[in-house]
Amino acid sequence: MSAEEMTSSVETIELEAERILEEARSSANEILLKANEEVNKILASELSLGEVKAECQQIIDRARGEADKNAKDSRQKATGIKAAIGNKVDKITERIVNNITGADLG
Repeated sequence: MSAEEMTSSVETIELEAERILEEARSSANEILLKANEEVNKILASELSLGEVKAECQQIIDRARGEADKNAKDSRQKATGIKAAIGNKVDKITERIVNNITGADLG
């Protein structure tokens, strides 16, 4: 192999190496660009995650409000039932006493 051929071969190899290096740089830049896009998406989704958390809290608050209202309604109904039962027990007791004493027979 002559000196010219060797020089030509070395130049060809150098050019090929430069081309490969440029492709690698270009590929690395594309990867970095895509990574930055993904980071931006993730950061944007964190805002969405915050919105989801806020919505979850609103749902929990509404559920607690409804549960409190239902508990209050149930307590009021229970109080009404206890009062009605108390009145019925009083009437039944009065009837029994009247039957025993003969007060209703008169």
